[in-house]
Amino acid sequence: MKKTSFYLLTDSHYVSKKNWVEGKPFTFRERSDQIALKATPEILDTFLDKVIADTETDTVLFTGDNINNCDMNSHYEFRERLERLVAAGKKVYVTYATHDYSGGGEDNNWFEGCRYTETGTEPLESMKRGGLFDFYYDYGPKQALSVHRESGSFTVQLGEGVRLIAIIDNGDGGGYCGLFEDGVEWLKSEIKSAKENGDYVLLATHHPVLPPWEVFRHVADYELYGGYRELCELMCEENVRVVFTGHTHIQNIKKYTDSEGRWLLDISTIAIANAAGKMRKITVDADEGVCDVTSIGIEKINGKDTGGLSAYEYLYPLNFPGIWEKLIPLMSSDYDSFLELAEGYLPVDKLKKLKPLVKLAGKKVQKIKLSSAAKLGRAWRELTPEQKTQAKNKKLTDTVYVILRHIYTGNAPFTPDTAEYKAVNGLASRADKIVNTLNIKKIKQIIPDGSSLREMAQDFLYNCRTGNDDEITFSLK
Repeated sequence: MKKTSFYLLTDSHYVSKKNWVEGKPFTFRERSDQIALKATPEILDTFLDKVIADTETDTVLFTGDNINNCDMNSHYEFRERLERLVAAGKKVYVTYATHDYSGGGEDNNWFEGCRYTETGTEPLESMKRGGLFDFYYDYGPKQALSVHRESGSFTVQLGEGVRLIAIIDNGDGGGYCGLFEDGVEWLKSEIKSAKENGDYVLLATHHPVLPPWEVFRHVADYELYGGYRELCELMCEENVRVVFTGHTHIQNIKKYTDSEGRWLLDISTIAIANAAGKMRKITVDADEGVCDVTSIGIEKINGKDTGGLSAYEYLYPLNFPGIWEKLIPLMSSDYDSFLELAEGYLPVDKLKKLKPLVKLAGKKVQKIKLSSAAKLGRAWRELTPEQKTQAKNKKLTDTVYVILRHIYTGNAPFTPDTAEYKAVNGLASRADKIVNTLNIKKIKQIIPDGSSLREMAQDFLYNCRTGNDDEITFSLK
C-alpha cells in the first residue's frame, strides 16, 4: 500500500520575545495585524508538539510568512524549531513569502526588522531576500529532485508515487507575487517529469490561486498568486488536482472548473497564529489515487498562562471578529473604553469628534432585531412561524458576530433554510435593486460579471463552495 502523509502549517508569523516589550507600539501592531503576535512562540510550539506526537507521519511542510517582520532573531529561533522536528525524525520542507524578508529597496516589499520598545521601534538585522535560500537550504533544496534557483522553488519526492512542487512566489514582494517566465517553464518541466515517472503532483505556494470569495478577487486581486489564471489553466491541462495555499489567513477550500469540465482545488489554510488556527494533515493513497485532507487545531496553548481559558477563548479577542464584538457594545456603553480599544486600529482622533453620532449609531445598531432585517429585505413571508418568533427575539448584531467569527474559520452555519440566511439574503437582494436603479458604479465595480450582491453574500453565510472548509477527500486521477 503506497500511502504518504504530511502536515501543512502556514502563516506562523513568528516573533521572537527578544523583539518587544509591553507597550502601545507592539500592542497596536498586534491589533493591526489581527493575529496573536505576542503568543506566536507558544502557539507554534504547541502545534509542533502535536506533530511530533504523531509517530506515523514523518513529513512537515511550512508554506510561508513563517516570520512576521523579517528579523534575524525570529528566523534563528524559527529554524531552531525546525531542527527540533528533524531531531524527532521528521522531514521538513520550508517555503517563504513576503513577511520573511526585507525588501530594503530591492523591490516593493516594505518589511524591515525592528524591536518594539515602550515608546516606538528600533532597527534590527533583517533577512534579505537573497539570503533565504541558503538559510533554509536544508529544508527542501538539499533533498530536492530539482531546484529553480532564481525563485528558490523546489520539487521533492514525498513518497512512492507522490511529488510535491513547492513554489516560492514572493516575486517582487508587492504588486506581483508569482513565478516569472523562467520559473513558469521550470514548473511545466517539473510537472511533465513527475507524470513521466508515474507520480501524482501536489502543488504548494503561499498566495491563493483561487479567491476565497469573489469579492476578494475584485478588491484585492494583487493579494492572489501572480499569474493565477495561467496557473489554473496549466493545472487543468496537466490534470494537477490541488494546490495548497495560505496568506489570507482563511480556512477555505475552493473548486475551479473550466469550460471543458476539468477541475482543481485550492486548499487554503488558516494562519496558526489566528484564534482558531489549524494545520492540515494530508494523506495520499497512490494506489487508489485519492487524497484525504483533515484539519487539526489546538485546545490550549502550552507554556502560556491563559487564566484557564482555552486557546480560542484567550486568542479570540485579539482577532478582527473579536475586536469588533467588543467594540460595538462599547460604542454606546463606555465610550472611553471604546476609544482605548480602538486606538491603533481605528482613527481615534476623528472618533473623539464624532462621539454623539457614534454613540447614537451604537445604540441604534444594537436595538435592531433580526425580524426588522427580514421585513426590510422583504423576506418575512419566507420565515416559518418558529423562525418568526426566533427573529423577533434575536438581535441582528448576534447574526453579524457569527458571520464575523467564520470569516477566517470558514463553514459559516447559515444555510438557505435558516432565518438568518433568509433575512440577510433579502437585504442583499434589495441592495442589488438599489445599486442597479441608482447605477452606483463604485459598488458595481466590485460585483463579478454575471453575479450580484446577493450571491456574494452567500460566501459569508454558509459553505456554498465544497460543503466543508476543514476536510475533503478527492481523486487525483
